[in-house]
Parts: sequence; structure tokens; C-alpha cells
Amino acid sequence: QVQLVESGGGLVQAGGSLRLSCAASGIIFSFFDVGWYRQAPGNQRELVARIFSGGNTNYADSVKGRFTISRDNAKNTVYLQMNSLKPEDTGVYYCNTNRMSLGGRVDYWGQGTQVTVSS
Repeated sequence: QVQLVESGGGLVQAGGSLRLSCAASGIIFSFFDVGWYRQAPGNQRELVARIFSGGNTNYADSVKGRFTISRDNAKNTVYLQMNSLKPEDTGVYYCNTNRMSLGGRVDYWGQGTQVTVSS
């Protein structure tokens, strides 16, 4: 049973920092691409950052230079370091990974962690 558990969200003032964690069980995270997504009220879920199994990363334009995604394979955990936070970064942050099965793509999501940035 694959489980992803996010933590680290909270309330922070604009300009502040948070570090989100996504801990995995039932899967060896290092073998898979992992993404951080966020969803603001009334908006669709959007990809914020992704780290590939080989270590490459990519970011949404809105967070480039402010957010850093990384992984600790020994802890089977992926992190999202968020600096210079803005009110528009507010939302529920989810981590995601996926694999292919005979039936097609299978996505795994955590329960989400709330990030609120006050102005």
C-alpha cells in the first residue's frame, strides 16, 4: 500500500519561508518522479515543482528562484523549500507520484498540507 504524507504547512507572513515534507511508504521514492502541486480556493490544482528520478528538477515560472525541491533517499522523503513567500502562494499543497500498471497510469496523492501566506 503506497502512502504519501505531507507536513510542514502553516501560516506565515509574506517574505517568510516554509519547508514542506512528503514522506513515502510502500514505495522507493528514489525510483520515481515526484511532484508538488498546489490548489488555491476556486482554482485548479497546478504543478509547482517536480523532481525526476535522475535528480533533474523543473519549476512553475511563478516559483522559480524562490522554491527548491529536493529528495533524501535515505529518508524516502521529498522536500519543498519555499522562500520569499507571497500571498498568492496560499493553497493546499499536495505531493504526487505515479507509476504505470497493466491498467494504465496509477497516481498517488497525499492528503495535502495547508499553506497560508498573509500580506
